[in-house]
Amino acid sequence: MRKCFFWFSRRSFRRALSPWTLCVALLLAVQPAQAQFEHLPAPLQRAIQAQGLSPDSVGLWVQRVPDGAVLARLNADTPYNPASTVKLATSLAALHELGPNYTWTTEIWATRPIRDGVLRGDLVIRGTGDPGMVSEEYWRMIGELRRTGLKRIEGDVILDASHFQLPNGNPGDFNRQPLRAYNQLPYALHVNSNSQRFHVRPERRGNGIDVVVDPPLPGLEVVNRLQPTRGGCGEWQRGIQFNVDQDAQRVTFSGQYPVNCGNYEMLRSVLSPEANHAEMFRMAWDQWGGELTGRVRTGVLPVLHDEPIVRHRSRPLSDLIRVSNKWSSNVMSDHLLLTLGARKNGPPATMDKGREALVDSLRDLGVDVGGMVVDNGSGLSRDARMTARQLGEILEAGWKHPHRPEFQSSLALSGLDGTLRNRFRNGDLRGQMHLKTGHINEVSAVAGYVRTSSGDDVIVTVLVNGPRAHIGHGRNLQDAVLEWAHGL
Repeated sequence: MRKCFFWFSRRSFRRALSPWTLCVALLLAVQPAQAQFEHLPAPLQRAIQAQGLSPDSVGLWVQRVPDGAVLARLNADTPYNPASTVKLATSLAALHELGPNYTWTTEIWATRPIRDGVLRGDLVIRGTGDPGMVSEEYWRMIGELRRTGLKRIEGDVILDASHFQLPNGNPGDFNRQPLRAYNQLPYALHVNSNSQRFHVRPERRGNGIDVVVDPPLPGLEVVNRLQPTRGGCGEWQRGIQFNVDQDAQRVTFSGQYPVNCGNYEMLRSVLSPEANHAEMFRMAWDQWGGELTGRVRTGVLPVLHDEPIVRHRSRPLSDLIRVSNKWSSNVMSDHLLLTLGARKNGPPATMDKGREALVDSLRDLGVDVGGMVVDNGSGLSRDARMTARQLGEILEAGWKHPHRPEFQSSLALSGLDGTLRNRFRNGDLRGQMHLKTGHINEVSAVAGYVRTSSGDDVIVTVLVNGPRAHIGHGRNLQDAVLEWAHGL
């Protein structure tokens, strides 16, 4: 304990009471801050102070795997917003409940018999939320449909996404960025998670700018008014002005693009999920030589006593969580949560069923779920809450689980892939950490497994919540903690 010394005479004793009282008050004020750091090694204390972070804003847990020894902790039982590290809970629960070989089915039904390659009725596509339905998978599925002998559809194509029952929402509700791919809401018939990739490329001689959209949806109009120029490459979106008229299915590019900056890509969601699927069907069906005289519209599969003419199976869960976790796909993770709910509590899938199933699964795995708040499966939430210890328990349960190889390999590998491909690229930490990162305004998080220089494995979770968390201070603290853990 620190000491305060004051010299005073008997005559000045009363006057000395005031500074003495002040000293005691200062000591009492300092003690709680010291107590906060009681279980935190000095290098980590200095790392928090170096970033100007309040100790209250940091939840931290470091645990050695072989013997379970806790090596460092700070505010371990204080709930924080975990951002995308929630995906650890979602993916582990999915592996536990569904199994690594679980697949999603997309069924195609004909409402009337097909005669001589012609359907004089409607075609119904019914989805169950395949998180991995991308252009290549969809093209193969429509190829399966064409190989049934169907050539011409004289009715409508009906998109049945009723397996998910969700309240109406706006992709811009979270941060007023409705065109961002990470903000897209779940939809049981998503293709490419309802996103389109725009490739902007200067012509070879610099006389113009090409814009190409992938996939090349037939009903999406791209208006290119970009003008070539020379200049700096640091301007927002390279100076591209991007305007979307969703009703007209039109995207307009304008502004001046610096040709010396090379190619540029923009991943955006410029159509509604229904319109995106409709355009995907028209494109793939035409490529396979099919004809359609009716519309593509939404609806529900009528009661039929036949079998689907096509039953397409997704890639297995073990493959899809590698995409979801390594690249932090919010839409895919929310589909996992909804699938959990429908599997445990029966269809249709709802968020309430999914949240209940997730918490039940974690409890079954030995995780203390007290005080945990789950909003969705992705962590794109202002309301989600989890403690550093709870995240550590999830990682410990994953380590002990029979499906640990699938779970651990789904996490980004430091310096090599996913959200960590550009971090720790040089030095001893490259390839030594399997981690899940999380980042939203005022939240920075990381959690996963670190291989130490002595050959042990440790669990590390760092949650930072506060005004300085997302502007570099949170990530700098993460790096310091991870480097310290690797050096054990």
